[in-house]
Amino acid sequence: MLTTFPEPGDVILSDERNHASLIDGIRLSPARREIVAHNDVATVRRMLERGRAGEPGERFVVVESLFSMDGDEAPLVQYAEACAATGAHLIVDEAHAVGIYGGRGTGLIEERGVADRVFLSINAAGKALGVAGAFVAGPAWAIDYLIQRARPFIFSTAPPPALASALDASLDIVEGEPQRRARLRAAVETLRARLATAGVPAGAGSSHIIPIFVGDNGAAVAVAEALQACGFDVRAIRPPTVPPGTARLRVSVNVNLTDDLIDRFVPALTSALTGVGAGL
Repeated sequence: MLTTFPEPGDVILSDERNHASLIDGIRLSPARREIVAHNDVATVRRMLERGRAGEPGERFVVVESLFSMDGDEAPLVQYAEACAATGAHLIVDEAHAVGIYGGRGTGLIEERGVADRVFLSINAAGKALGVAGAFVAGPAWAIDYLIQRARPFIFSTAPPPALASALDASLDIVEGEPQRRARLRAAVETLRARLATAGVPAGAGSSHIIPIFVGDNGAAVAVAEALQACGFDVRAIRPPTVPPGTARLRVSVNVNLTDDLIDRFVPALTSALTGVGAGL
């Protein structure tokens, strides 16, 4: 998508915390790229206004709806308004939101009510949908254009039919069983409340992605290994995935996380953090 729609002379505005596949797609694009500070709506608006003032080229704003390493949301409503006002095109990666948010489970685009102002979305078939690969959603003309013009699609081996069938079943479950999303939200609220009570340095927000900030690379690895020894599959995230000095644990809550597991996890986490001198 990012190597097909943006053309020479166009501009892509990319959030500095976009994940690697977005970054690589943008690097392969013939358009000029501008990296914008995280969730900096004012700067995005100002740069989009240049296009409306006559600076040549189309403008594309590229963001994750839910950022994969921080667990916070992009200000989709403000970005959608800015793009609509300036004729720019908003592209949203819903990798960590599809299946989790919205009345039908389609993601934060639906949850925030901006579907009519988003050009295209990227949706991971892994993550919550439990399959593999990804797909692009948008107007029929844009999808047809991708089919005809996108080199990575044209010259790739087709996915197996079994994958498409599994994805179809996943989408039926997501739309037809909203109680799963309700259970997930309840588990997230419980875990975040327990972490706050224990004084754990967790990332702000309300999403199912909860970063536990440690700082030092070695300390983050040590905490992760201690938790894994207790049966909790928590990984240490270190540079270059995150900025230097911000090594963290990335806790991703799923619908099967029970109150009993949470009650066992939080003391194990606090004990491991205390053991490496993380300042609890």
